[in-house]
Amino acid sequence: MEYRHELKFLVSEITLEKLKYRLSAVMEMDEHHKDDFYTIRSLYFDDYYDSLYNENLAGTDNRYKYRIRYYGDNKDYINLEKKYKLRGMTKKVSELVDASYVQNCFEAVPESASGQLTTELWAASIKTGMKPKCIVEYDRCAFVEPVGNVRITFDKNIRGSLDVERFLDSKTECTIPVLPAGQHILEVKYDEFLPRHILQLVDINNLQRQSFSKYATIREVLG
Repeated sequence: MEYRHELKFLVSEITLEKLKYRLSAVMEMDEHHKDDFYTIRSLYFDDYYDSLYNENLAGTDNRYKYRIRYYGDNKDYINLEKKYKLRGMTKKVSELVDASYVQNCFEAVPESASGQLTTELWAASIKTGMKPKCIVEYDRCAFVEPVGNVRITFDKNIRGSLDVERFLDSKTECTIPVLPAGQHILEVKYDEFLPRHILQLVDINNLQRQSFSKYATIREVLG
């Protein structure tokens, strides 16, 4: 997968609803939708020195992060992902894992794995102490457009927890909100170009662009 553009904006509840109404007329919702929003839960990793967190704070240009993610309460579809960022663009690679693999990640000395990405993370856990650091959870509404491979997401109620071993719980009651009430994140992702009609509907020139990391924000707020 090639790198793609990723723009982030801080939006109010009113702006979010207005943009949802506009986009619903010209874009389809993604495959994870059953209701207006669906929940995403991710488990983020870092090493002994919090290198990934500190690189994020410093704005290091060529960086990456590891996370495990599932949608809603569907633990039959859990992905280990490595997300890269370079010059404001992103890409990610992923590998399907299961609940037993997740539990293994909490062990002091995790067992080795057979996949390429799981083996890479295992090696990092042995070499640099890469281990789960926090849970990131939020509610997402996502629109997609095949032309330009456009994906526009609205992420609400961003919350987190340091109680990482509860990642597979059906309900993580220990999560704490990390943004003021009524503030949400809009993300606009696309490959080589953003179609003009979508650009006009989103009107990104009048939005407040952010350099925002859910992982770094939760680590900063929760300690």
